[in-house]
Amino acid sequence: MNFPPKMQRIALVSHAFTPSAPIDDLDLFAGRTAQAQEVIGAVTQKGQHAAVYGERGVGKTSLSNVLADIFRDPLLPSFQPVKVNCQTDDTFSSLWRGIFRELKIDAPDRLSPEDIRFQLAGEVSPALIIIDELDRLENDRALTSLADTVKALSDHAVPSTLVLVGVAQSVAELIGEHQSIARALVRVHMPRMSRSELREILEKGCARAGLTAQDAAVDEITLLSRGLPHFAHLLGLHAGTRVVTDDRCEVTSSDVKATLPHAVKNHIVESDYHKAVHSSHGDALYASVLMACALARQDQFGYFTAGAVRDPLEVVASRFIDIPAFARHLSQFLEIDRGSVLQRTGKPRRYLYRFTDPILQTYVVLNGLAQGQISLEQLNTLELDLPLDDEPNEPQPLF
Repeated sequence: MNFPPKMQRIALVSHAFTPSAPIDDLDLFAGRTAQAQEVIGAVTQKGQHAAVYGERGVGKTSLSNVLADIFRDPLLPSFQPVKVNCQTDDTFSSLWRGIFRELKIDAPDRLSPEDIRFQLAGEVSPALIIIDELDRLENDRALTSLADTVKALSDHAVPSTLVLVGVAQSVAELIGEHQSIARALVRVHMPRMSRSELREILEKGCARAGLTAQDAAVDEITLLSRGLPHFAHLLGLHAGTRVVTDDRCEVTSSDVKATLPHAVKNHIVESDYHKAVHSSHGDALYASVLMACALARQDQFGYFTAGAVRDPLEVVASRFIDIPAFARHLSQFLEIDRGSVLQRTGKPRRYLYRFTDPILQTYVVLNGLAQGQISLEQLNTLELDLPLDDEPNEPQPLF
């Protein structure tokens, strides 16, 4: 069947921008050069393994998806690539039975770290084993055994490599306090993307879709994405589709603004947002406070203070509101009745808060723009901009 040219162009846009799925095409993979280099270095060094960690939605799975393609380069060592996702009910043995099934290796019902070492040491071609969503693994004994496996493989210089991937603030949070594997495990922190990396996503996507984009449009999308590739893809998809529908080839700032309502409608976190801000008493402050939380200055792990909420709340609410007036709203955002959209750590008067799901944080801002709760000009006054170029992270201890 021959599709009309316009439908073919829309299909190209949909292939180039994929907000609902991680990237699995090396040609569309953008940014993350430093992190990719760290993982490649670990994989090619005998006795070393890697742990990739960071916030949800920053592109960890996309990086793990393209590793196999990276190692298809004839100049790099050859590996048998295997990727598995952890389940909440996995045990150490069930996890490794899944890995061995992918490697076409017969495995007994029960496996130990020494069994894993012995089996992998006998493989003619070394394996590149990527274990994703490690944070979902709830079995502490499985984590301990996995750490023992890393140590065993490293101590015996087995050429196969493990790449552990998961949502965490540190390797210790991801795999537990296992000091013995510190020298064997290269930590690879995935921060939010810089604006230059987000720009690369848009440039590659537009090139694949046969589109161009004005600098102002790219600047707005990279600002609004808040370092999360999901939203660069989401806004690129809707703006690109609008351009093709109008028989044009260039994405403009007007396209970005016009597609915001479509980008937030029926989004996967839309119901979470409405659950968080709903009020049967006509209290409109819930939406304003949640917006201010989304705009508050935060540290590298996404944490912000109650004091950091005041300035953006004054902009959103058009009046000064001090902490005692919105403290209960912050507390209620922790509760199940409002979806536990915030997490809290620290002590009274020194609490730190962050969004449980970073995707919701950025959604709140986009929804606010779509609903006229805040303007792009106001966003700019709050200096939410991310750096145009990656800034080197200060070295941190592994544990």
